[in-house]
Amino acid sequence: MIHYDYVVIGAGSAGCVVANRLTEDRDITVLLLEAGNPDTKPEIYIPSESMSLLGSEVDWAYFSEPESYLNNRKMFCPRGKVLGGSSSINFMMYVRGNHHDYDHWQSLGSLGWSYQDVLPYFKKSEHQQRGASKYHAIDGELSVTDIKPSAVVSQRFIDACVARGYDYNPDFNGAEQKGAGPYQLTVKDGKRHSAAAAFLLPIFQRPNLTVITGALVTRLLFEGTRVVGVEYVHEGKIHQARVNQEVILSAGAFDSPKLLLLSGIGDADHLQAMGIPVVADLPGVGQNLQDHILVSVVYEATQAVYPAVSSNGVEAGLFLHSEGNPEIAPDLQFFFGPIQFLPSGYTPSEFGFTGAVSLTHLQNVGNVGLRSLDPNDPPMFQMNYLQYEADVQRLVAALKLMRQLLQSRHFDEFRGREIAPGAEIQSDEAIEAYIRDACSTVYHPVGTCKMGVDAMAVVDPELRVYGVEGLRVVDASIMPTITTGNTNAPTIMIGEKAADLIKASRDRQSFLAQYNIQNERIYPLGELSETIRSGRNPEMQRGEMV
Repeated sequence: MIHYDYVVIGAGSAGCVVANRLTEDRDITVLLLEAGNPDTKPEIYIPSESMSLLGSEVDWAYFSEPESYLNNRKMFCPRGKVLGGSSSINFMMYVRGNHHDYDHWQSLGSLGWSYQDVLPYFKKSEHQQRGASKYHAIDGELSVTDIKPSAVVSQRFIDACVARGYDYNPDFNGAEQKGAGPYQLTVKDGKRHSAAAAFLLPIFQRPNLTVITGALVTRLLFEGTRVVGVEYVHEGKIHQARVNQEVILSAGAFDSPKLLLLSGIGDADHLQAMGIPVVADLPGVGQNLQDHILVSVVYEATQAVYPAVSSNGVEAGLFLHSEGNPEIAPDLQFFFGPIQFLPSGYTPSEFGFTGAVSLTHLQNVGNVGLRSLDPNDPPMFQMNYLQYEADVQRLVAALKLMRQLLQSRHFDEFRGREIAPGAEIQSDEAIEAYIRDACSTVYHPVGTCKMGVDAMAVVDPELRVYGVEGLRVVDASIMPTITTGNTNAPTIMIGEKAADLIKASRDRQSFLAQYNIQNERIYPLGELSETIRSGRNPEMQRGEMV
């Protein structure tokens, strides 16, 4: 049986980064396992073909359970099943989130995750077309570019927002997120620049990196409570790989909790009901599922409008606070582009444009659980979208605002009839009914293995799973709260920071071994988190300052 220093499960936005950074040290061996196939499908690299990838062979094509607040619709939730993961099938939008998102994480107990802490990791990966600045860098692997030339109607959307009094913001990832402006994409030379293209393709020849595609990991292997390897199926045969250091779980917000549960890590009652021996009782596994929701206003265009060649079809946007919003970060994100993003049941015209509105911080949370003991079965999950009336009312108001923007004079030469929701949908009650029938996810599930120090946290601030050794989760599932905007860039950042945490842990262990230190007196951050979380400290009494 082959041993590796690290096994990374999932070659998505975070897993590709971790595999790249760890194998920079030639003495470290890494096995990267991806359930999907190589990213050879031509449409992956054509930005305008993003929609065609959804539901294809490179998509897990998950569906939620019937959503009771959406008239029992099952919500379609695409997830990448291919090298690069969801970064190979997403809409390539580069949005880091709001500064306050990360400061909030730290306020919840995740020390080292403030905005100032994570900004260097955003910059580390970035090759910014516009050049280096306080907020951007040019030495990273990931290409971040402008959409040029964008469609005339996309600039008209920005003009309409500014005319209404919103600030023009050329950089949603700079000093301020609020305002209207152009989106940037992870595109290089007109082609999608996925995590696989940016972080894996250049290093495939490293002798200390082994990448296996078509490899579905079925369970973690334990000796006591220490993870010592993984079991996976490849080409119809069961294989095992052993680790000398750690397993890094980067399978995403649905599949990371699924594998933890299959391996005996999760809520003890749930595991026992499924007949799974309990390794670690962690009730937070699969809980705290968060996402963004979106609803569209679509118009027929009276003349030809086309997205840019390198465009995903979404070219401009707006971040703002809804009326009465007490949050520091914007709670509304608007998308605009010269495409027709129509709900099912509506017929497109020859040309058109779409304005879509999204709530960035919904009140509802969902959960992920096991459908069966078969690792081939998809996870079972419930989103609980629009459970709270306040969210519904914010979305109704946002849709009305989008209509006003698209009905402004800036669109007079382009605007035809309103295809969706349709001119007959005017009352708040009719708009709400349309939203419940037509809204969709923005494909941003996070939070199901959340980081923190409370009783429902699954990983500590070093991303180590509580209750076991030798296991970290590194993907969007560790977010305690969802970021303000698209989640691919934050997930890549998580991979960057995690790689440094893993390296620091390895260096610390080497130091202790070198000096034969048996009883470490300086507690690593992870141990302090476990102490705070459990209320136990070997050198303090409860009530003393930790």
